[in-house]
Amino acid sequence: MDRNSNVYTFIYASVMVILVAAILSFAAFNLKPYQAKNVEIEKKQNILASVNIAATAADAEQIYSEKIVNSYIVNAKGETLEGDAFTVDLKKERAKKVEDRQLPVFECNIDGGIKYILPLYGAGLWGPIWGYISVESDMNTIYGATFDHQGETPGLGAEIATKAFQEQFKGKTIFDEDGKFYSIVVAKSNETAPAEHKVDAISGGTITSKGLQTMVEDDLGAYKAFFNQKN
Repeated sequence: MDRNSNVYTFIYASVMVILVAAILSFAAFNLKPYQAKNVEIEKKQNILASVNIAATAADAEQIYSEKIVNSYIVNAKGETLEGDAFTVDLKKERAKKVEDRQLPVFECNIDGGIKYILPLYGAGLWGPIWGYISVESDMNTIYGATFDHQGETPGLGAEIATKAFQEQFKGKTIFDEDGKFYSIVVAKSNETAPAEHKVDAISGGTITSKGLQTMVEDDLGAYKAFFNQKN
């Protein structure tokens, strides 16, 4: 066959496309279990980070198995549901009405008692944001928090993933002195809010800050019945 002909070029290109597609499909299929495992380990690291435990990819599973003593799903009435808390898809649940959501709870034995870890999922400026907040056994005081994002601006909205921002949540309370759910206010310097409920917003990251505030308020608010039962 004439290698300079259009037919040869077409056949050669077609064979190469099919060959490359087959190789990529084979690689994706064989790498999928490893990718899933990496996602699982990262999730365990994030859950542990919410109770101020730093874990590496190498030791996250061991520490998780030692420290996370229980996990389960509840609904907006505080009732326990069947299912695996670890595998709940927060994006799908967030799209449902509050009364229809599956709400995961993780219990961690640390610092002389049980801390309750609750996952969060919301929207930032450029994409989804998510995280975990842990509360003390009084079901009011925040023990720790960790947040992450998909595509917030470096130096601005992406600062929600920094330790400096997350440390502000420690010791804050989510109920007021009358026992009413208040949540957390992510406030700019010219905004006022009760000190026990306020953290400083990110300079230049107003939309991300308010998105995070909404995420915390909406998602923690879904657990109000659970908090009241435990308190």
